Amino acid sequence: MDRETVIIALTGKGGVGKTSISASIVKILAKEFPDKKILAIDADPAIGLATALAVKPEISLDDIRSEIISSVEEGDTQSAIELVSESRYRIFEAIVETDKFAFLSIGRPESEGCYCRVNSYLKDVIEMVSQQFDYVVIDGEAGIEQINRRVMQKVSHLLLVTDASRKGLEVIRTINDVAKDMVNYERIGVVINRIEDMSLVGQLDTDQVELLGLIPTDRNIMTYDIAAKDFMGLPDDTISTLEIRKALEKFGVLDGGRSQ
Repeated sequence: MDRETVIIALTGKGGVGKTSISASIVKILAKEFPDKKILAIDADPAIGLATALAVKPEISLDDIRSEIISSVEEGDTQSAIELVSESRYRIFEAIVETDKFAFLSIGRPESEGCYCRVNSYLKDVIEMVSQQFDYVVIDGEAGIEQINRRVMQKVSHLLLVTDASRKGLEVIRTINDVAKDMVNYERIGVVINRIEDMSLVGQLDTDQVELLGLIPTDRNIMTYDIAAKDFMGLPDDTISTLEIRKALEKFGVLDGGRSQ
């Protein structure tokens, strides 16, 4: 019996390296499962995952959503109805295909303030599109907004990312509390990124959430970030890649994350 899609969503405080870890996970999955269909979703309006994976999407989810809203606001009800019915096909047109993975971007809404409209749309898109893939990696928006709005409601693996800062740990504790009611995850775990001093690890409180990995500061990652280099070319033996792979094994992702 075929297993269901493995959906890994990453969330945490801004600036803790979620996007680098997301890109590394895509790289690891693509190497581990060359015959599987992998989708990377950039669900962060900061749109960093596209750069990390060297893709240039021409259409985003917000572009599609904005067309529908514009038609309604302009009174063209018929066009709006047609766009809604066609949005499924437009979404698949927005997916960028590469040799090793596919990519979809939420985009950066032009209007200021809350991204609640596009987040609501994203929730439905994740449910629809994920059925076409074996593995989905979602680089989520920093903070708790997408958890509160149930964007990540049906992910199988919720990965909380933090650094060793008190603020970072506080954010993942808050996300963990809210996710218990808002996310129907099968597994939840924490990785602590950019650790400068391993002797401090024993003092870090992950609020009883399973600690999957400890990732030291990695100069290779810093170099790739600064130079905007493609993470698919990151050496397999770089320390962060090795530690992230161990975390994925512990998380059950590399064997599908569930019993067969």
